[in-house]
Amino acid sequence: MKKSRPKYMQIIDAAVTVIAENGYHQAQVSRIAREAGVADGTIYLYFKNKEDILISLFEEKMGTFIEKIDSMIAGKETAAEKLLLLIDSHFRMLSDNRGLAVVTQLELRQSNKELRQKINEVLKGYLKVIDHILLEGKQNGEFSETLDIRLARQMIFGTIDETVTTWIMNEHKYDLAALSATIHNLLLNGCGAHAARPSIGKIE
Repeated sequence: MKKSRPKYMQIIDAAVTVIAENGYHQAQVSRIAREAGVADGTIYLYFKNKEDILISLFEEKMGTFIEKIDSMIAGKETAAEKLLLLIDSHFRMLSDNRGLAVVTQLELRQSNKELRQKINEVLKGYLKVIDHILLEGKQNGEFSETLDIRLARQMIFGTIDETVTTWIMNEHKYDLAALSATIHNLLLNGCGAHAARPSIGKIE
């Protein structure tokens, strides 16, 4: 119910800005409230504490992204096309929202073990999308029949994740989305791809 209230996403977006600018540990709830244009007490109508804000932030942003990817790849015929779309969409989402990129790539990693475990639970939905792409590619002959789905998923997510982190550490000096096709080709090679590879131009 709280997610349907008008100020919920307002606070989420404000939290992205404040945490990106100040770091999670230095981001005061009062600053988030001020950025959102609400009273400090209003925050607690929606969230238990700052940790709850961070987890909810990741749930909302990742949940929206997963829904978008599921919808977009449904119209693609091959696993290779779906993988390219996933990579490109991931890069574009974070290059379009650099504050969110800082929060997901840097600030979430500095949280305590319990919080990281909760974040990993949210991440499982994204990893399942990768698993489905890999399984489809393996079943239709695009990828090697000996492909280890679990290891391939780790390779794909790890590569995408590290590429974004490196982009942030280099202060966004280059076009992140422009790397999509190159990363895609590298990952296809790792999966033992047999089918023709789609070009980045196929993404709409």
